[in-house]
Amino acid sequence: MNILGIESSCDDTSAAVLTSEGVKSNVIASQSIHLKFGGVVPELASRAHQKTISQTVEQALEEASTSLDEIDAIAVTQGPGLMGSLLVGLCFAKGLALSKGIPLVGVNHMDAHIYANFIDYTPEFPFLCLTVSGGHTQLVYVKAPFEHEILGKTRDDAAGEAFDKIGKILGLPYPAGPVMDKLAKEGDPKFHKFPQALANEGLDFSFSGLKTSALYYIQDKDEEWVQDHMNDICASVSEAISGVLIKKLKRAVKQTGVKTIALAGGVSANSMLRSKTQSLAEEMGLNLYSPQMSYCTDNAAMIAITGRMKAELGEFDELDIKPFASI
Repeated sequence: MNILGIESSCDDTSAAVLTSEGVKSNVIASQSIHLKFGGVVPELASRAHQKTISQTVEQALEEASTSLDEIDAIAVTQGPGLMGSLLVGLCFAKGLALSKGIPLVGVNHMDAHIYANFIDYTPEFPFLCLTVSGGHTQLVYVKAPFEHEILGKTRDDAAGEAFDKIGKILGLPYPAGPVMDKLAKEGDPKFHKFPQALANEGLDFSFSGLKTSALYYIQDKDEEWVQDHMNDICASVSEAISGVLIKKLKRAVKQTGVKTIALAGGVSANSMLRSKTQSLAEEMGLNLYSPQMSYCTDNAAMIAITGRMKAELGEFDELDIKPFASI
């Protein structure tokens, strides 16, 4: 099946074409307007989506050398996400589907992060997926296609949100996660021991305490000292976040007895987390899957692969489907 994927859940407008030969295009139009605010402004995000979505879809079709007449289904993010942003993508997809008589498939954004692993690989069911992004942190037991059980989730801030908020405290540009990852590679992860909340209990996560701890720690230092030790601070924060993620993942593996684990979400591109996950897989004799870097952050290729999996199961949607902001 030839699938056109459309993603607009937050501040990236993306369109992709997936065929039997794989991903033929994956166009992402990022929004720079939010940089000066240090975070995504929902109203500005939806307006930016309106301006770019048409040309983004056109570019994806052009790069894939595919016309709408060759598309068998349109997969579009239905939620969760920012309501205004979701409405832009969903309404545009509905318009294409109606005008061309193409079947429509609504996709859960969190499911899509998990199934991004299926773009290049075929993980064996059941498996555990650690989904870490700016808005969510979850441990998901994937029993079969679209048969999931959330074993653990964040009680407050998500891992990516913690990176961004601590990065803002450090004066780093938004989004701070990738910048902190780069700086952490040159730092000492044992420089300062930040707290790992709930590390020794259950499978839920909590990162708000880490954010507060980092705030108090940095406030006590002068600006020059912080700049001189920026790499070490970033490495220590990365150690605290990745450390608790791995402890929970290991505990979940023991509870479920799975032989396969996967990473998903924007924070799964974090180099320290990837390294620790690889070490855990080797230690426990597990199969490990993680998407290419370009499929970790929000993108339409992951929407397309998830839409194709649903279409192959005959799970199509009517044109009256509605977006949902939260899970």
